[in-house]
Amino acid sequence: MSMEELVQEKLRQAFRDESIVFDKSRFAGGLTNYNYIMNINGVDYVIRQPGGMTDQIIDRKIERINNLLASEFGVNSDCVYFDESSGIKISTYVKNSRNMALADPSLPHNLESVSSLMKQIHSFPSHFPNRFDWLSELLKYEQIIKQLHGSFFFDYINLKEQLVSFIQKTIKSTILAPCHNDTVPENFLIDDKGRTYLVDWEYSGMNDPCWDVAAYILESKLPDEAIQQLVQFYFNRQLTPMEELKIKSFMMAQDLLWTAWALIRHYNGDDFLEYCCIRYDRFRKNIKAMTNSPQWSLASMVTS
Repeated sequence: MSMEELVQEKLRQAFRDESIVFDKSRFAGGLTNYNYIMNINGVDYVIRQPGGMTDQIIDRKIERINNLLASEFGVNSDCVYFDESSGIKISTYVKNSRNMALADPSLPHNLESVSSLMKQIHSFPSHFPNRFDWLSELLKYEQIIKQLHGSFFFDYINLKEQLVSFIQKTIKSTILAPCHNDTVPENFLIDDKGRTYLVDWEYSGMNDPCWDVAAYILESKLPDEAIQQLVQFYFNRQLTPMEELKIKSFMMAQDLLWTAWALIRHYNGDDFLEYCCIRYDRFRKNIKAMTNSPQWSLASMVTS
């Protein structure tokens, strides 16, 4: 059974209707997965079709727990069906919503909304049962690449060791809080009443909150002024030197981690090579610059 056929079967089970046909005409985006909007019985839903190799990349049991917690605390869209085995998920569509990438992730009022939501998540009274550790995730991805008989960039090992050494020497303290860990602007939804949601909790887990801040800056390619505004909204003050180093380090770690993620998708036959090269080239540029001068600016690190 193909994944499309399995999605259709799950839709029929979830809604107890054998006449439902999986409709892929309204694509709602996605990298790890492919999301589609379908109207069923007069209600719009987002149907998640898992992407290639996600069964090895994502722990769906943990995701289900964290996804539910995020919904209980009102920051996530409501999930009506979640299949741990396949990763197929059905959520209610947030009416009249746009993702932050379309709404402009650098506008001051959007930066304020994103900061407020991230602070709310990082202050959840209930903790996630898992920890997101980027280096452990990277090692897992590397093993999958080897299983696929894939290869790495010629300087991958040396630059990875350089990054690990840099982080071990410079980051003296971290804290653990509930984090989303994939705060790309496409995962933030804002409705016509100004309410903001954060969806897709696959990579969520306990982590340093600076990881989420770093990810939004990097993935949104924020210019310097917007970075300063985001920092002010989130921290209500200037960054400490350690916080700035953490954000810079996490930006480099994210580019390396998602490079390995993209290599998995590439060697599995998906079209992710260009995405992979863009992220790795930026990582290569930044680790060399940061090694020479830790004063390399956050805005400089965003550019490819």
